[in-house]
Amino acid sequence: MRLPRPWPRLFWRSLKRLTPTSLFGRSLLIIVLPVALMQIAVTYVFFDAHWQTVNSHLTEGLAGDVALILQTYEEDPSAASLKRLEDRAQANLDLSIMFQDGGVLPRGRRPSLFVAVDRSLRKALSDRIDVPFWFDTGRYPAYVDVRVKVPGGVLRIIAPKDRVFATRGHIFIFWLTAATVLLTGISIVFIRNQVRAIERLAYAADAFGRGADVAFRPHGAREVRLAARAFLAMKARIQRHVDQRTILLAAVSHDLRTPLTRLKLELALSPPGSRIEAMKADLAEMEHMIDEYLAFARGEGGEDVETVRVVDIIDDVRDGAARSGVGVVVDAAPDVLAHVRPGALKRALTNLVSNAVGHGGRVEITARNTLSGGVEIHVDDDGPGISPDRYDDAFAPFSRLEAARGPNTKGVGLGLAIARDVARGHGGDVTLSASPLGGLRATVTLP
Repeated sequence: MRLPRPWPRLFWRSLKRLTPTSLFGRSLLIIVLPVALMQIAVTYVFFDAHWQTVNSHLTEGLAGDVALILQTYEEDPSAASLKRLEDRAQANLDLSIMFQDGGVLPRGRRPSLFVAVDRSLRKALSDRIDVPFWFDTGRYPAYVDVRVKVPGGVLRIIAPKDRVFATRGHIFIFWLTAATVLLTGISIVFIRNQVRAIERLAYAADAFGRGADVAFRPHGAREVRLAARAFLAMKARIQRHVDQRTILLAAVSHDLRTPLTRLKLELALSPPGSRIEAMKADLAEMEHMIDEYLAFARGEGGEDVETVRVVDIIDDVRDGAARSGVGVVVDAAPDVLAHVRPGALKRALTNLVSNAVGHGGRVEITARNTLSGGVEIHVDDDGPGISPDRYDDAFAPFSRLEAARGPNTKGVGLGLAIARDVARGHGGDVTLSASPLGGLRATVTLP
C-alpha cells in the first residue's frame, strides 16, 4: 500500500509549478514579491493602526458636536435660539444647521465606499445621542448629511466630509503604489540586462555546438563574464583541436590514396583474369572503407551553414542513387527550408538511402515542415526491418546487424552513425521506427 505524501511536500511541489521557469521571471519574483508584501503590510498597518484611529477620533468629534447642538436646541427650541445656534455652528464648528418642520427621517441611504467610516460614525452617534437619527456619507462628494429626530420635525446638520474621515489617505496609497511601480520598473531593466547576457551566452554555445560561428563579447555581471570567458577559451581549444585533426586527416587521406592509386593503376595494366577482378573488388572495398572511416572521423565542420531547399538536396541524393541503378521515390514539398551544411546533410541522406537500398527493393523519401517550425525527413524501405530493441545498437559505430537486416558486404557499420552525427551537429537527431512500407523508417529531424 502506497502511503500518501506529506502535505508540506505536496504544497511545495504545487507552489513550484506556479513559479516562473525562466531566470528573468524568477529573479523578478525574488525582487518584486518582498517589495509588494512589504507595501501591503505597510498599507495594512497604516489603515488599521493610523487611518482608522484618526477616523474614529474625527467621528467622535462630529458626534460630540451633534450632541451639543441637539442639547442646545432642546433647551430652547425657539426660532431665535435656532438662528443663533445656526450662526455659531457655522462660524465655530463649520456646520450647517436647518430645521425641517414636520420632517421625517429617510428610510434608506446610498452605500458608501468606506464602510468602516459609516460603522464608526454610527457607533459614535449611538453613544452620544438617545434619539433616532439618520446619516448619509455617500450622497454628496464633499459633505456628510446627518439628521436627528426632534419634537415637531427633523434637525438636519451638514458637515464637511473631512470632519468624518481623513481625506488624504488616498494620497498615501497613490505614492505607495507609484513607488512600487517605479521600483518594479527599475528591477525589470536591471534584471533584463543581466538575463540578456546569459541568453547571448547560451545562443553562442548552441550555435557553436551546431557548427556555426557567431561573434560574442563577454558582458554582464562579473560571474556571467567569467563564464563567457571560460566558454570562449573552451571554444578556442576545441577549434584548435578540430583544425589540427582536420589537417592530420587530410594528410592521412593523401598518403593512403597515393598507394591506392598506384595499386589501381597496376591492376588496370595487368592482364584480365578472375584473380585481377577479385583484387579490384577488394581494392574498391578498401577505398570505400577508408572513405567511411575518414568521413566519420572528420565530420563536416569546415562547411558553412546555409539556408537551402531540402528538396534540392533530396533530388541530388535521388539522382546519385539513379546513376547506381536504384530508383528512389521522392515526396518533398518545395517550401521546406533548412539552415544546414548542404554537403553534410547530403552525405547523411546518402548513407540512409544506401542503407535502405541495401536491405530493400523499394525506397521512399518524404520531407515536411513540422508544427514547431522544424523539418522532418523520412527514409522508408520495404526490407526486413529491425527489432525495436536493436534500434540503439544500429547507431553504434562499426555496428553491422546482419542477423536482423541481412548480409551487407559493402558497409562497415558507419552509415547510421555518420547520419546521426550530422543531424545532431545541426541540433537535430536521427531516429528509427517501423516503416509504412513494412521495413525500416529513418527519420531525420532538423530545427
